[in-house]
Amino acid sequence: MKLIERDFYLDKMKNAIGTPDVKVVTGVRRSGKSKLLESFKQYVLKNVPQANVIHINFNLAQYENLKEYHALYQYISAAFVENKTNFVLIDEVQLCPRFELTINSLHAEEKYDVYITGSNAFLLSSDLATLFTGRTFEIKVFPFSFKEYLDYFGSENGYDSFDRYVKEGGMAGSYLYKDTEAKYDYIKDVFETLVVRDIRQKYRLKNPQLMDRLVDYLMDNVSNLTSVRNIADTLTVSRDAVNHRTIGQYIRYLCNAFAFYRIRRYDIHGKKYLASSDKYYLSDHSFRYAKLGTKNLDYGRVLENIVAIELLRRGYEVYAGILYKKEIDFVAIKRNEKMYIQVSDNVSDPATFDREVSPLLQIKDAYPKLIVARTRHEEYLYEGVRVIDVADWLRQL
Repeated sequence: MKLIERDFYLDKMKNAIGTPDVKVVTGVRRSGKSKLLESFKQYVLKNVPQANVIHINFNLAQYENLKEYHALYQYISAAFVENKTNFVLIDEVQLCPRFELTINSLHAEEKYDVYITGSNAFLLSSDLATLFTGRTFEIKVFPFSFKEYLDYFGSENGYDSFDRYVKEGGMAGSYLYKDTEAKYDYIKDVFETLVVRDIRQKYRLKNPQLMDRLVDYLMDNVSNLTSVRNIADTLTVSRDAVNHRTIGQYIRYLCNAFAFYRIRRYDIHGKKYLASSDKYYLSDHSFRYAKLGTKNLDYGRVLENIVAIELLRRGYEVYAGILYKKEIDFVAIKRNEKMYIQVSDNVSDPATFDREVSPLLQIKDAYPKLIVARTRHEEYLYEGVRVIDVADWLRQL
């Protein structure tokens, strides 16, 4: 498989060298965590003087005997070299039961720079504080962005490439398949493994059929405002009664495993968060096509999903805004930075453009306001609102 340098994530790992934290690479299955760790290893060997790299990949049979935490610790201790910078890189660390005991011991000895990856359902952001006694630094890896998609295929025409990216998504493993059905079979298998094997195994689900129905519902309603109780009521109509507490629990499992991301609502005028309903977005929009098919595609929802994940990838806190009963697709916040974004498939129709721009014009603060759409031409300003093609916006960093 062709490899590209994922500098966005690699730079975060480089900047963390020498810090006392345990560096933890997280993200949805098959998003490139293992390849990133290998790239980091090559960087260290080339650029860090006197580096000693202890690399264990539990996907490989040669490390089978280390899937016991005492054996893992003894192997690493034996590989330690005095007067060198000792890096410990462990891939799929969850395959060693009670691995956290080894990691905590290594951290306490203050002799190693530790980096680990693990299956998304077994090494969760919510679990890190519980698993490790010291500080952790999390590097969140997402599927390929559009910019990375362009780098992979070496494409110059952003607009045509974006049309393909909308259909193919960011799961790079699927790029090896020439046939469209084969691509979607691969993507579907990745998602089914995530839900069926990882989540069911970790949480021992009592009602796996309900999880399947919930996944289909969330995929079909990507970008729609919805509540746990409404989902439970909707699923109850077609089948047996569904407990809304179970639905809430299953949604947490899906979000913990990076299958979906929850976006809360934010009242722009009142400057407060709202708890009545949320939006959910897939970690990669191609999962929706692979699971539900490509008939009756709603490109507006897909574009919104792509923009939501890109904002998260860039490190923003993302909210669904509301202002005087009008919806703002995204309020993106990063420290002192804030911007308001509307997403649309096509704003060439005057009525559609007015519907998208009018809520932005009612916002009185000076933060940037954008309409991101498939315009296929250069960006322009409309009464202070930037109107930019989605492909051009995605390529900007």
